[in-house]
Amino acid sequence: MTSYAAAGVDIDAGERAVELMKSKVARSRRPEVVDDPSGFAGLFDASALLAYRRPLLTTSTDGVGTKVMLAQRVGKHDTIGIDLVGMVVDDLVVCGAEPLFMTDYIACGKVVPERIAEIVGGVAEGCRLAGTALIGGETAEHPGAMGADEYDLAGAATGVVEADAMLGRHRVREGDVVLALASSGVHSNGYSLVRHIISLAGLPLEREVPEFGRTLGEELLEPTRIYSLDCLALARSVEVHAYAHITGGGLAGNLSRSLPPTMDALLDRSSWTPPPVFGFLAEHGKVAQADMDRTFNLGVGMAAIVPADAVDAALALLEERGLPAWVLGEVVPGAGEARYR
Repeated sequence: MTSYAAAGVDIDAGERAVELMKSKVARSRRPEVVDDPSGFAGLFDASALLAYRRPLLTTSTDGVGTKVMLAQRVGKHDTIGIDLVGMVVDDLVVCGAEPLFMTDYIACGKVVPERIAEIVGGVAEGCRLAGTALIGGETAEHPGAMGADEYDLAGAATGVVEADAMLGRHRVREGDVVLALASSGVHSNGYSLVRHIISLAGLPLEREVPEFGRTLGEELLEPTRIYSLDCLALARSVEVHAYAHITGGGLAGNLSRSLPPTMDALLDRSSWTPPPVFGFLAEHGKVAQADMDRTFNLGVGMAAIVPADAVDAALALLEERGLPAWVLGEVVPGAGEARYR
């Protein structure tokens, strides 16, 4: 006779993982979350949308890419879930949407309850920071397809925006100002190049790097900054025309998506100094500036486009919220591109 356990799937471990994560998930709860008596789905009270004149539901899904491989090598699993939330909800907020709820999916070679609880705990903490509820998820054990210590995670979120309040390129005007909102580091893009550099240069993740004030591994696992509450607060307080979430493709590539086809964003590279981690990677990997620009956020995780007369108020509000921000450039006639002076 054989069994599911003999095939490598431990149902008891999965149930223990669920018990360990319950209290962490509860911290992300919103008033609209409704308990599902069946336990098979997540419920959200849609009557909250009745206050909208014309609510548009928005959705986004993403993962964290090969950053999970560094988390596995370092043995630190409690922040990778924050990265997941940042990658998902900050795509939603670009159009002005409030993220309402999120679900996650974890695939692993072997369910280690404590490790799964750490991962989901990070997702729950990210949801708390984003003001969104984690209302469900799934953990799948894939023995034979993945190693015992391997895992990957993905997630999806749903948000809502008032139709006539939606932000985007249709609002951008000549003379608008581009504001940079600082990143917390590499965030969750470009890690295939990061790992390639580490491998080629023979860099140990436990190496202490003076300019970081911590190890290389700790620096590279710094969680993605979550901007949703800051962006929503900014749009409520001042006139905002558009946002751009700076992910794969870099600053210019993502900002161009938020520009009308008749305008450019003229950016001033001298307006900021990228965090030391980017210079470290460029130096050890001998990476050309053009490749750095296309791959990494270089210290700018989100950009906001606002009217010139809203700049001072916007910067003051962001400073009050503890989010470093500065004037990055301006909107000029062009062909829908973000470019440097």
